[in-house]
Amino acid sequence: MSGRIKFTSNEMKYIALFESITGATVRDCIIDEEQNRIIFVVKEGEMGMAIGKRGKNMRILEKMTGKKYEIIEHSDRPVQFIKNALKPARVKEVRIMERPDGKTFAVISVDPKDKGVAIGKNGRNAERVRFLAKRYFQIDNVSII
Repeated sequence: MSGRIKFTSNEMKYIALFESITGATVRDCIIDEEQNRIIFVVKEGEMGMAIGKRGKNMRILEKMTGKKYEIIEHSDRPVQFIKNALKPARVKEVRIMERPDGKTFAVISVDPKDKGVAIGKNGRNAERVRFLAKRYFQIDNVSII
């Protein structure tokens, strides 16, 4: 990730609430007003803690704020990060390549049964992966096949 991410005061409030309820460490917070969701990237290995037993933490947060939450486990490795961002879809392969113009892109092959899950309703999951891949690894585009 290039540079440090700067959080707005609103994002800081959500991070503080999330961390106090879950005990998990937040690495990033994206407020997506358009989709009425908040995306958290949590420290590697803390996914279970963030979700809570049977999703208890997510239900508490959603009840308190009226927003939907999505959690992604961080990884310093772009292939693993992309796989984490697409869960629960089963990712077969992630290829990261560079075009002659220097732009980087990722081609993600998913199990055909999971393609709908990977793309998401109206492409929202694919868009989330594109945004995060660019934010963390300067990957310019992502294609799900």
